[in-house]
Amino acid sequence: MMEHDLLVEIGTEELPPLALRRLAESFCTSLDSLLQENHLAHGKAHAYASPRRLAVHIEKVPLTQPDREVVRRGPALLAAFDENGDPTGPAQGFARSCGVTVAELDQLETSKGSFLAWRSVEQGQPAVEVIPALVERALKALPVPKRMRWGDQEVEFVRPVHWVLLLLGTEPVEADILGIACDRYTRGHRFHHDEKIAIVEPAAYVETLEKKGWVLVDMDRRRELIRGQIEAAGQSLGGRARIDADLLEEVTALVEWPVAISGSFDRRFLDVPAEALVSSMQDHQKFFPVEDHDGQLLPHFITIANIDSKDPQQVQAGNERVIRPRLQDADFFWNQDRKQSLASRAEQLNTVTFQQKLGSLGDKQVRVGRIAATIADQLGFNNDHAQRAAALCKCDLLTSMVYEFPELQGVMGRYYAVHDGEASEVATALDEQYQPRFAGDDLPGYPTGQALAIADRLDTLVGIFAIGQPPTGDKDPFGLRRAALGILRILIEKQLDLDLRSLIDTAADGFSDKLVTNLNADELFGFLMERLRGYYLERDYDVDEFTAVLVRQPRRPLDFDQRLTAVKAFRNLPESARLASANKRIRNILRKAETAIPRNYDPALLQEPAEQVLAAEISKLEALVTPLLGNRNYTEALSELATLQAPVDKFFDDVMVMTDDTVLRDNRLALLNALCELFLQVADISRLPG
Repeated sequence: MMEHDLLVEIGTEELPPLALRRLAESFCTSLDSLLQENHLAHGKAHAYASPRRLAVHIEKVPLTQPDREVVRRGPALLAAFDENGDPTGPAQGFARSCGVTVAELDQLETSKGSFLAWRSVEQGQPAVEVIPALVERALKALPVPKRMRWGDQEVEFVRPVHWVLLLLGTEPVEADILGIACDRYTRGHRFHHDEKIAIVEPAAYVETLEKKGWVLVDMDRRRELIRGQIEAAGQSLGGRARIDADLLEEVTALVEWPVAISGSFDRRFLDVPAEALVSSMQDHQKFFPVEDHDGQLLPHFITIANIDSKDPQQVQAGNERVIRPRLQDADFFWNQDRKQSLASRAEQLNTVTFQQKLGSLGDKQVRVGRIAATIADQLGFNNDHAQRAAALCKCDLLTSMVYEFPELQGVMGRYYAVHDGEASEVATALDEQYQPRFAGDDLPGYPTGQALAIADRLDTLVGIFAIGQPPTGDKDPFGLRRAALGILRILIEKQLDLDLRSLIDTAADGFSDKLVTNLNADELFGFLMERLRGYYLERDYDVDEFTAVLVRQPRRPLDFDQRLTAVKAFRNLPESARLASANKRIRNILRKAETAIPRNYDPALLQEPAEQVLAAEISKLEALVTPLLGNRNYTEALSELATLQAPVDKFFDDVMVMTDDTVLRDNRLALLNALCELFLQVADISRLPG
């Protein structure tokens, strides 16, 4: 079968940079899948994108769909013919719908019986007739929250479309896509070559755009070229560029022909906290800061221009003019904010609403202080530090610097607290309260910061659940899932042995009686514990291992972690599968018991040798593992309990549990219950495969 490469390019006005890669990959994936679904099996698919285009190159697309046999199933044979062998009404109706006689129908044998059937051959369509509609469908499937219209057209897209290139082999496909007639022409760089460029064949697309159009359309190659230019520029300035991965990705999506240009600023601005300077350069101007080999900022920056200027000094001067007022603002805010202490701003927090039903930031700060103090007391942390950090934790929100640069909340609190002479751990806690800020971020490193971070998140969770606004579906406007996972990570990874269920009640005590009444504390606890599922699955734990512990509902996340570690180790023991199977059997037997099971078994009623041996082993292991369980040495406890496999197997081979003698039956049920309870002190291993 003849095959040609396919190329489609949608030329637009500047696409949203933060979404560019996602749009390109989605377009490629969707078109790839649609071709497969429509029987156009093909070779490798390539996604390309720049600010003004989305493109997909797919190798070896067949020029025609293969012919396919189509089988229509009719009525069952038993209903298709009467006792005389004549076709019934259903059989005749089915034949008419197929345009044939009953005699021309075939039979179809399936697992559900025999049926009348009509087999026909569907001729494959030429690819050029199928592809345009598939491209349209792929474009409609792009993850675009809001689409726009332009001119007097009814079509919608993420940005106005100016051209559509559609090639199959060396020939353009005649079609209209998004209201534009397709052809073989792309456009070059807006400033260097804003003219039509003919693409001879799909395989020449990338090279042609680069050599004639001044466009590097491969995002990965463009990103690495930018990285290399930035690194070289940093070295030429006597330092190294600080390359933020997200900024690098965004800049890659903003340019088609990247050129690195360096710039400088007044050294006096280095007296301003580095985070404020970085925020000014990186977040607001898309500049890359430069630091020395000790990590200290240098008075330089690197920007990526989207043009190979004939006068780069002019571009440099322009960038330096742009950054200067931003740095002057940061310098001004830094000096002004320090004229007033953080503590003096606390009263003003009472005028700032945290949430309409939950009061002001001042109210929240008081509640957080109570929770943080409780945590400090339970863990032996410095209570005074915890309460002082809580009393200052939101004060930097009222500073000019944080008002202008919201991303610096906490960071500036730390700087201002140090300036005010606060204890070092208190100052650090004002920053650490927001950790982890994102998935994989560092956790608070000091006790006061850990207590404050937990208290702040828990107060928010309890309050929002109390007013009936928990997350629903993919909507989580208050970031409660992230807050919950942050609490759990701190408790587990920092080895903080706290009763989370009890802490919820402590946090609830800070709210009004009405709100506390509305709060379903068990629901919130369940929400928190459920967040652990994804956390552990990402760490290569199995769902059944997680469930085995979850059903026990440990109130302490650290305890949960210790149990789960033990269960995973138990899974690797050769006895685990047999014991898991035995526990399933025991749970089923106990569940079906028609009478109440005695609390304890009577050794005197044990008649069979196998049940006597099992009872002796249980008694011995109870004495052995009880201190292990008391010390939460769950791994060793389960390892000891694994020795029960042989006597348990022997018991089920030799002993009839559900005997007609009710006294013996109840005693044996009590023995099995004792065995089950022994394992349940760690986890429900009946949930494991076995």
